[in-house]
Amino acid sequence: MQDSDRSAAIPLFALGFRPFFLGAAAFAALGAALWAAAYLDWLGDFAPRGGWLAWHLREMPFGFACAVIAGFVLTAVQNWTGSPGLRGAPLMGLFGLWVAARIAWLWPAIPVAWAMAAELLFLPAVAVRVAWQLRRVHQRRNYPLVGLLVLLAMADAMASIAQLQQDFVLLRQAAWAALWLIGAVIVLIGGRIIPAFTANGLGLAAPVSEAPWLPRSAIVSLLLLAILAAQGIALAPDPRWVPLFGVITAVHGWRAARWFHPGILRVPLLWSLHLGHLWLVVALGGLTAWHAGLLANGGAALHAFTIGGVGGLILAMMARVSLGHTARPLSPPGLMTIAFLFVALSAGVRVALIGPAPRFAVAVSAGFWCAGFLLFIGCYAPMLFRPRLDGRAG
Repeated sequence: MQDSDRSAAIPLFALGFRPFFLGAAAFAALGAALWAAAYLDWLGDFAPRGGWLAWHLREMPFGFACAVIAGFVLTAVQNWTGSPGLRGAPLMGLFGLWVAARIAWLWPAIPVAWAMAAELLFLPAVAVRVAWQLRRVHQRRNYPLVGLLVLLAMADAMASIAQLQQDFVLLRQAAWAALWLIGAVIVLIGGRIIPAFTANGLGLAAPVSEAPWLPRSAIVSLLLLAILAAQGIALAPDPRWVPLFGVITAVHGWRAARWFHPGILRVPLLWSLHLGHLWLVVALGGLTAWHAGLLANGGAALHAFTIGGVGGLILAMMARVSLGHTARPLSPPGLMTIAFLFVALSAGVRVALIGPAPRFAVAVSAGFWCAGFLLFIGCYAPMLFRPRLDGRAG
């Protein structure tokens, strides 16, 4: 058996969701634990390149969220095109590139050139692979996702340069821009899967229909926020931005209301998705209040999005996709209901208590977050390390 055949036979590298979902969940738990420990002054003199705050600001979007996006698109492109997804040695190499970047940014003794090389190759490699598969079958419907991957790669380059120059202002702009781009990816994918999964899970006749302008407006609105953030605009409270944020909140709130069905409350795989999307609406509403001078801490609103929205939706999506692509029934282990609740509690504690009790809020929020993702690892690692139940590749 050739080396390529051997690597393709390893279940963990049979399709993109397997290593990247597992790796991202492990990094989510490790990253939050390290950040909380650093915030509480438990780590002594050790610090990553650029310091703990800079590391936390860049690694959660670019290290954690982008890994999940990579795993999702590298898996979904197989369904979209009908051609095999990346697997075996090439997938192993791509995953190794992501791991190398995470280690290099965390451990300052590693040459900075290695960190930059691994970091700046990863997202473009994912974009090129997905674009190549889409172009082979002229599948233009999903080209916007390639565009978002390219924009994320540009934001990543901006953040990497800022971190090397110890320019925290530029790093903050890049990180906020990346978060809104990640939001755009989530809204684009969520607009397809949340109504569809809801209809399928509840046995409805059809998913909720939307006029074309509504999903387009939702995506474009977050792209606009990403552009503003990259230029350092609207990153401080200013009443002039209240109308813009108010309209964006209304657009996303209207979608969330239209998607809701009372039946989701009895199905963890559904209410977790809807709850994650609702956190995005809460965050946008919070930022509207922040710009209006009604909310003192804009970071609370931002963490409603990053922890509840990005983290909650990612956990719910990974739980659903992993079951479907390992040919298992769409019924997660019972512990995953607790995991979904833990991540929601993580967001709630971080948002509600960061003002009056910041050290307590960070510690408890990180604890809930880590517990949620560790439960995912405990429940899903056995599935991800084993072949599909139906014997098919993937």
